[in-house]
Amino acid sequence: MTYVVTENCIRCKYTDCVEVCPVDCFYVGETMLVINPDECIDCGVCEPECPADAIKAETEPGMAGWKAFNAKYAALWPNIAEKTDPAADAAAWDGRDGKLIEVFGAADPAAA
Repeated sequence: MTYVVTENCIRCKYTDCVEVCPVDCFYVGETMLVINPDECIDCGVCEPECPADAIKAETEPGMAGWKAFNAKYAALWPNIAEKTDPAADAAAWDGRDGKLIEVFGAADPAAA
């Protein structure tokens, strides 16, 4: 099993999760973070650290598309191992619906 980063990370980019990850399996893009599912050791320490509640276990319903999304972008984006400042407008984007389609142009994470 692995954990995946989901839609609510988009345009927030809180990195509290990165700071506690023992294997540095987070990758960072311009608008969000992702977890490399092949590197995640399923320890779960990142999930409660996310202020946006954007990290979920892949076993939760609807996470297959997010696992594919995380794997795709982890292969493209650079690794991040230290906490950084969140997006300047993170509070305005936190909890907002429709971020995936607005930022990535897809309603299904597997298609983004």
